[in-house]
Amino acid sequence: MGTISKWYSQTKRRVSTSTDKQLTGTRGEAQALAFLQQQGLVLLTQNYRSKLGEIDLIMRQKETLVFVEVRSRKNAGQVSPLQSITPQKQRRIINTAEIYLQRHYKHYPPCRFDAVCITGGKLEWIPNAFP
Repeated sequence: MGTISKWYSQTKRRVSTSTDKQLTGTRGEAQALAFLQQQGLVLLTQNYRSKLGEIDLIMRQKETLVFVEVRSRKNAGQVSPLQSITPQKQRRIINTAEIYLQRHYKHYPPCRFDAVCITGGKLEWIPNAFP
């Protein structure tokens, strides 16, 4: 069983009551995770939530913590997946990352914020997508 299908079957209960949009997002996260792991990143946590927001994937690449926002679209539309990560969404991700760091690290490691954009099955990884 492949990485994507294994992850997907493990989240089947969550997916069974999801909308089509949520299902697209769940599949996109699984695809992004498998891709990033193939690139050598190590998963630390997935769907990390705080009162301020959520981070789809928190991964490590060597000594760097990588906070990943995954955006999936079935088809190309007027707004690209990257454009949909608004400044407000970026602030929520950054604030949530600060909470994660405070809870898990005494000394903060180097960090960056990446995006994985999937449109019609085509995946684009954007390291340092926002400051």
